Amino acid sequence: MLNKKARLSEEIFTEDIEKIPTRNGYGEGLVEAGRKDSRVVALCADVTESTRTDYFKKEFPDRFIEVGVAEQALATVASGMANYGKIPFIASYATFSPGRNWEQIRTTVALNNVPVKIAGHHTGVSVGPDGATHQALEDIALMRVLPNMIVVVPCDAIEAKKAVVEAAFNGKPTYLRFTREATPVITTQDSPFKIGRAEIFWDSVVSGLSTNHQSPIINSVTIIACGPLVYEALLAAKELEKEDIKTIVVNCHTIKPLDENKIIEVAKKTGAVVTVEEHQIAGGLGSAIAELLTKQYPVPMEFIGVRDSFGESGEPDELLEKYKLKSKYVIRAVKRVIDRRK
Repeated sequence: MLNKKARLSEEIFTEDIEKIPTRNGYGEGLVEAGRKDSRVVALCADVTESTRTDYFKKEFPDRFIEVGVAEQALATVASGMANYGKIPFIASYATFSPGRNWEQIRTTVALNNVPVKIAGHHTGVSVGPDGATHQALEDIALMRVLPNMIVVVPCDAIEAKKAVVEAAFNGKPTYLRFTREATPVITTQDSPFKIGRAEIFWDSVVSGLSTNHQSPIINSVTIIACGPLVYEALLAAKELEKEDIKTIVVNCHTIKPLDENKIIEVAKKTGAVVTVEEHQIAGGLGSAIAELLTKQYPVPMEFIGVRDSFGESGEPDELLEKYKLKSKYVIRAVKRVIDRRK
């Protein structure tokens, strides 16, 4: 059942659900942050329109810098500006930033702990026809390993805008991950959002923990997802309900820092976890969850993500199917992890 506290879209399971790229939320959030504080500046690496940085450029031309195809300079110039009081956002395709300029981000941004906001665009296989060179599948792993770095993967365009505005004023290096393809809008303006706090979007495990607070609910699984694949997790949960398999779906938009208390709480309720992400399984959301639960509350786990492979050219939906990222594969993973627990 949809969690009423999450205040999600009423059209979430209808065919006419609105679809907007999360990159649009980046552009809108950047403009809103710019209106709130004149210290906000935007820099881009020759993909201004594609990353929606042009929204900011049109409203604040004097606070926009086009560095050209020079991602290393993109990071280092921004770090200098941040060191002198500005709040810089840098945007490029994630295979180039943080892919090409990771060392500059590490040394000039993370090491110095200056509040540069890195916007990685064109992430996941849903980039589509641009192919493997432009489909970032390793960026979460690259960024969450950096000390001082916050990592956020919004689930839709509305949440993306909220994430940008909040990140602008958190005083920390922050990586924000965005998609090119239009994806379902599942949240609303009233949906709760806070960096570092996971949200339960679906909960059919209505009885919670058993009376002795030790045994999980039978035939139940926690699905922890990030980015637009939160929608696939919700579709899976709705179908599983027909088979009397109870689920909790968690929107874990913040990969670092994890909402450890919430994740441990829902793992205890179900005793099994499936993670879902449009990223390499190695080093991404699933790895972060496994690292936490291995130490705090070990449970059987299954992982939905890209399995040690590059992407390829194709239509977004075709690629999500090929790499087994659709809801039917989440359903199969849920059933596998229940069998393992038994």
